[in-house]
Amino acid sequence: MGRTQEARRAETRRRLLDAATDLFARQGYHATSVEAVAAAADRTTGALYNHFGGKSGLLVALLEDWIAQTVAGLTAGLRGVPDLNGRLAGMWTGLISHDGESGDVWLLLEFELWLHAVRDPEIGQIGAERFRQMRNGLAGALEDWAIEFGFHLPGPSDEVASQLIALLTGMAFQHRLDPVAISTGAVLAGLRRLLELTPEPARLTT
Repeated sequence: MGRTQEARRAETRRRLLDAATDLFARQGYHATSVEAVAAAADRTTGALYNHFGGKSGLLVALLEDWIAQTVAGLTAGLRGVPDLNGRLAGMWTGLISHDGESGDVWLLLEFELWLHAVRDPEIGQIGAERFRQMRNGLAGALEDWAIEFGFHLPGPSDEVASQLIALLTGMAFQHRLDPVAISTGAVLAGLRRLLELTPEPARLTT
């Protein structure tokens, strides 16, 4: 019975987070009510307050959850990829396919969470931690790749990681509006230039 109750609580929490992800991304945090989130999740407002204490607590939980999801998105396309170009391209494809059928939700939520984080010190600390984890994870991968594929990083691994993340997210914002112009090949070429890898591979058009 205890495990069943725990499973139900976990399902309720997941449903509320999923509903908040979609509504905060598409409508904005301030324009979304607690009642709207609960209704979209097919749960009561009491359940939302019980799990998160309110809308602000829900946003904190969502941002913490987003840390793990973004790192997973960046690394999802890298498993079993034997070559460096494939791994670089895999970071991009893993990022833009983060939400499956709702491919633009993550980017809209990314912007919404960033806006709220720069205005709220508590959210800002969590957002900064999220970027730290992303940088640290990618920095470690870059160090391993440099050894595996025999190239030198053009700077400290944490700095290079932050620059790669900036390029990937910036290209993703452009891709959201003009996917034809921002192809996988264009992103891969940018990543290689940043890493000072030459010659560049044949451009991909997908």
